[in-house]
Amino acid sequence: MSESFRRMLRALPDFPAELPDFDPELAPEDPEQLFRQWFDEALAAGVPQPNACSLATADAQGRPSARMLILKDIDDAGWHFATSRESRKGRELAENPNAALNFFWQPLGRQVRVAGEVLELSAEASAADWDARPGADGSTNPAWQLYALRPRELEFWQARHDRRHIRHRYGPFQPARIPSPTQDTG
Repeated sequence: MSESFRRMLRALPDFPAELPDFDPELAPEDPEQLFRQWFDEALAAGVPQPNACSLATADAQGRPSARMLILKDIDDAGWHFATSRESRKGRELAENPNAALNFFWQPLGRQVRVAGEVLELSAEASAADWDARPGADGSTNPAWQLYALRPRELEFWQARHDRRHIRHRYGPFQPARIPSPTQDTG
């Protein structure tokens, strides 16, 4: 049983026949600009929910967990996502405010990984995010928290059929180079 499952897994195709080309020498200096370009290309290619990403967190003992969520915004404060402070991820972020996001756009053979420190944004920004959800009913949720991941490093990964995948990294960024999240992002 295990051998046939292993063979079946190995036989699955990795990526579509046509993959976009990527030359890191032509990449912009600003990683946010490259992310927005790749995001637009994912939208144009019909990738479902290109704003969906995996968030990896760890508890105080370093035990990791990951789950899917939605990117809310990118600004000077960082890469925004939200959850309840009472959820597992909210509790883990309170214990260990480091995390990583990973976007995977399979039809393009692309991944983007963003890792860094996570900060809580203001109560006003969190309430505005809660109110902006589809189907919001006007109720409040004081446990809802909008977070910003401030990148320490970013990696753009482009698959290639010859298995010589391209990795283009930005960072590590020094904390002084990362903009302060003190401004209101609401």
